[in-house]
Amino acid sequence: MSLTSEKKIEIFKEFGGSEKNTGSVESQVALITHRINHISAHLRENRKDHSSTRSLYKLVGQRKKLLKYLANQDITKYRALIEKLNLRK
Repeated sequence: MSLTSEKKIEIFKEFGGSEKNTGSVESQVALITHRINHISAHLRENRKDHSSTRSLYKLVGQRKKLLKYLANQDITKYRALIEKLNLRK
């Protein structure tokens, strides 16, 4: 199951403010988080899928860089995004 364009538009509306704001850090992190959750669910059933494992690691690193950038730019937006996406336990 790939990510449909309707789901992308929904994510961009919720986190970016509008469906055309695809470049904001918040919307990019939300999109990557959705993809990470999807790949994690796949890997629970297919533990030996090494190519998906590698792509999961790459996505986690990319999200980590974007979150670090957001934390340096605006800490209140960072904390709100972490809370909204439920990333920290």
